[in-house]
Amino acid sequence: MRIIIGKGNIIRRIFIFLIIFFIFMWEAGAQVKFESDILETSAGSLKITFIGHGTLMFTFDKKIIHVDPFTQLADYTKLPKADMIVLTHHHRDHLDQNALGLLRTAKTLVVLTETCAKQVRGGLVMHNGDVKTVGGLRIEAVPAYNIVHMRSQGVPFHPKGVGNGYIITFGDKRVYIAGDTENIPEMKKLKQIECAFLPMNLPYTMTPEMVADAAKAFKPRILYPYHYGNTDTSALVNLMKEVKDVDVRIRKMK
Repeated sequence: MRIIIGKGNIIRRIFIFLIIFFIFMWEAGAQVKFESDILETSAGSLKITFIGHGTLMFTFDKKIIHVDPFTQLADYTKLPKADMIVLTHHHRDHLDQNALGLLRTAKTLVVLTETCAKQVRGGLVMHNGDVKTVGGLRIEAVPAYNIVHMRSQGVPFHPKGVGNGYIITFGDKRVYIAGDTENIPEMKKLKQIECAFLPMNLPYTMTPEMVADAAKAFKPRILYPYHYGNTDTSALVNLMKEVKDVDVRIRKMK
């Protein structure tokens, strides 16, 4: 007995195969591969994932910590749910309700500012200078504000007392996420910072010169410029090239 497959059936099957193939390839390409680094601590490895802009993700002790999650940077349906979310301030590229809705569960801890708490319920408010243990991690709230860059005369882009930077201690390593700020006196007094994320998004935060000025003062072992927009990161590298005890690492954080 001979089985005859019509030409039309073969073409149809090839067509269906191609559609499935291209859908698969499109979905694979849509899942962006983010850069990541590993920081070894006394309590295990800390994985730092660089989402972009002012957004980070930390993986530590089987916990996921999202910092200022922003849906314009990632498909959060494809990233792990949050054990903790940390919000530095209320601007829309740092407080994104859609991202929070996708990441929060009934058990998610949210660390935030008083201004953010007006929009986000159920969070733990921290003010500048507060120190708390949250989810087993020591978190310090550090001031974050402008001195030079102004929205208009006398009106800084980020007023003092509104935003937070945070120092999170992972094992024996202190990690500083500065938020939107300039090279303020409080920053220059920091001690024993293993790695620091300092913003360089003009005109809202720091110039490369400001970042270098701060880093030379408190000397983090690793310096990541982040939230840097179109600012030339090579300028910071040149400014820091003689500072041997600070490792400047450039990651894709526009």
